Amino acid sequence: MCSTDLRVEEAPTGELVALLSKIAAELADRPAPESAAECLELTETLAAAIDLQEAALAGLVCVVDAGREAQRWGYASTQAWLRHRLGMRDARAKERLTLARQRHRLGQVVQRWSTGDLSFGYAATIADAVARLDDPDCAAAERILLDMVDQDFSAAKLAVSGRRIRDVIAERDGTDQPPDDAARGYQHSWIQATRCLDGGRYINGWLNAEDAAIWDGTLGPLTKPAGTDDHRDLPERTAAALTTVLSGGHRATRVTVICDLDTLTGGTTPARLPDGTPIPAAQARRIALNAGVSPLLLGRGNLPLYLGKKVRFATGPQRQVLQALYPTCAVQGCQVPGTLCEVDHVHGWALGSSTDIDQLALTCSWHNRYKHTHPDRLTITKHHDGRHLYRLHHPKPHQPTTLNRPPPRPQAA
Repeated sequence: MCSTDLRVEEAPTGELVALLSKIAAELADRPAPESAAECLELTETLAAAIDLQEAALAGLVCVVDAGREAQRWGYASTQAWLRHRLGMRDARAKERLTLARQRHRLGQVVQRWSTGDLSFGYAATIADAVARLDDPDCAAAERILLDMVDQDFSAAKLAVSGRRIRDVIAERDGTDQPPDDAARGYQHSWIQATRCLDGGRYINGWLNAEDAAIWDGTLGPLTKPAGTDDHRDLPERTAAALTTVLSGGHRATRVTVICDLDTLTGGTTPARLPDGTPIPAAQARRIALNAGVSPLLLGRGNLPLYLGKKVRFATGPQRQVLQALYPTCAVQGCQVPGTLCEVDHVHGWALGSSTDIDQLALTCSWHNRYKHTHPDRLTITKHHDGRHLYRLHHPKPHQPTTLNRPPPRPQAA
């Protein structure tokens, strides 16, 4: 049983959060009432309270994001922290981060949300609708969508209207509409580029598995940080790499196809790309003949037998083997693809670690630097399949706190 004599209006935020955690734990431990009518009423009341908690959560995440605190704890971004530490799916983490980043532009939404006059679903839908609008269009869209809320339109209808608002703005500004290729499905690659008023472009699209492998093989080696003073994030470096290729500054493409020897000699066993995407045997034989494609042949027990001859870097063959072992960064919870990661000496080159395949791993540029600047904040174990797994230890908070945090969620092996 939880009891308190706290004066809510005067209590520090940390004490209120600790009290709320205790109340939530008590509620979760209690069985639901037997009356269905009572449960319906309590559900509506509790859902409204959860919406208010989400409003408070958005304010906290906003400060964490602006202060780059997640990076101090070893996470590459605030969204990565939400995914890994708070156990959110990527879509949910992105939704909450968008709310946190748009709240300063949505004064009416935040005011109504924090007083219980607007649900989390409506707030999230409006934030997503205005994320790519400039400030004047954002203000106009906020008024239109809130008026729809007052007319009892559903959140789904608001989402449709939000997309329509973006379409109307595109028509007003004379920007291109999505091409018909967008409806083709997943066999043919397509790219959509939408012009902006300042001369820039928004780009989105779809690449099939073969084209995606060429994308990774071409841009992956070019997206590494230029040095310790390179503070660009991965999307910014990817854009710079794409510009380099389009301007003719890069000609080399390296793609790895992982397959059995039997596959290349007429067998039916599927091959795969380094990220695990399956490739039909016939397609593997076709693309393995292309320039810039290196076949990684595997024997029994997935033992690498042959690494091809299209090697452009001193550690090219070893990197290809590592990309077969590490679809993503070796740090638990990090989702940066292995093709965009750096080769890391597990126990440190300066400490005598050899450049042997069983002493190497792939880590993203962020965690590679973090590992070497904070070696005491990681634990390294070896998985039964030969991969090394890096687990993060979180640093101590800047200041002591009385917050009674619930225990962290157990992490998957």
